[in-house]
Amino acid sequence: MWVLALIFLAAACMFSLGVTLWVICSHFFIVHIPAAVGHPVKLRVLHCIFQLLLTWGMMFEKLRICSMPQFVCFMQDLLPLKYDPNVVVADFLFGTIPVKLYQPKASTCTLKPGIVYYHGGGGAMGSLKTHHGICSRLCKESDSVVLAVGYRKLPKHKFPVPVRDCLVATIHFLKSLDAYGVDPARVVVCGDSIGGAIAAVVCQKLVDRPDLPRIRAQILIYAILQALDLQTPSFQQRKNVPLLTWSFLCYCIFQNLDFSFSWQEVIMKGAHLPAEVWEKYRKWLGPENIPERFKKRGYRPKPHEPMNEAAYLEVSVVLDVMCSPLIAEDDVVSQLPETCIVSCEYDALRDNSLLYKKRLEDLGVPVTWHHMEDGFHGVLSTIDMSFLHFPCSTRILSALVHFIKGL
Repeated sequence: MWVLALIFLAAACMFSLGVTLWVICSHFFIVHIPAAVGHPVKLRVLHCIFQLLLTWGMMFEKLRICSMPQFVCFMQDLLPLKYDPNVVVADFLFGTIPVKLYQPKASTCTLKPGIVYYHGGGGAMGSLKTHHGICSRLCKESDSVVLAVGYRKLPKHKFPVPVRDCLVATIHFLKSLDAYGVDPARVVVCGDSIGGAIAAVVCQKLVDRPDLPRIRAQILIYAILQALDLQTPSFQQRKNVPLLTWSFLCYCIFQNLDFSFSWQEVIMKGAHLPAEVWEKYRKWLGPENIPERFKKRGYRPKPHEPMNEAAYLEVSVVLDVMCSPLIAEDDVVSQLPETCIVSCEYDALRDNSLLYKKRLEDLGVPVTWHHMEDGFHGVLSTIDMSFLHFPCSTRILSALVHFIKGL
């Protein structure tokens, strides 16, 4: 019996080694590591670890053990949390929605800014635990009360469930600011990646709520703000740059919006929407809205192919402003509060930030823009990863703190 056990163990080890080698080899063949990132080896290691988690998750999903998002989230949440003695952390529920509250430990009678934080992760991963370090440091360094929202996500919950959860939690918070010592005139919504999209949607939804304190500002960190056009310059230029490669981006979008992967090629060619829709939104999405310096290398304008009606009927949800807040009407966008936008050069979603920045500025909304020339998608999450920490993450946090203190 013990011989069989040893054979099985050896086979399992060999298989695991094979999977690891396959991930590493495919990484070197497919992934592009920009020299300007500054720490290429770190980024290679980080991406290989991430890709290994995705690969094992996909295998477990094929074997019907668990879904890929469940496996990745389980592994992410195994890491122990680091608690700052100067920050008081509490976990509780707003109805059925889990939230985590961060408050500066030093007692004071002065009301503090309030930050509602929506974590990133493509709606597939990320959690209150993965963004604990970000929220804790944001609380301490900006002397603010931070509320992190643990919205429901894949595989069980798709669009618009995460947005609804965050909107409900935000309204709960706005109605109970006194209990947390928050200044109702300084409430900020903030998020990274899909969390940035949620922050933008929540802000838009609350502009016509006179019964609630008005949102003072929104902070959008490399947010995905539209799902119509996946052939903007940055999508073409950065499709193989970690951590948001083209394949993972498509997985997140298609899973969240419940699209068939058979439409991937059609969407890439722009054949999923009629010509009149492209013409209507060209004024906001057209490449002429992006500064020339971002279009110099690796970008080739591509005309949209004739519409595939079957695809349009299935994917027209991309025209919902809860999915694509960048295309909200002028009368909504013009009412939005002061905005801080963080974009990263080596990010497929870079142009989403640039396009929204221009829309806001054209309508008179004050915008503070920070562009990280050495940044990549997800870099902020490395802020408490010790060896895998990137200096860019600290600069982003410092920019957020400076913006919040200036409100």
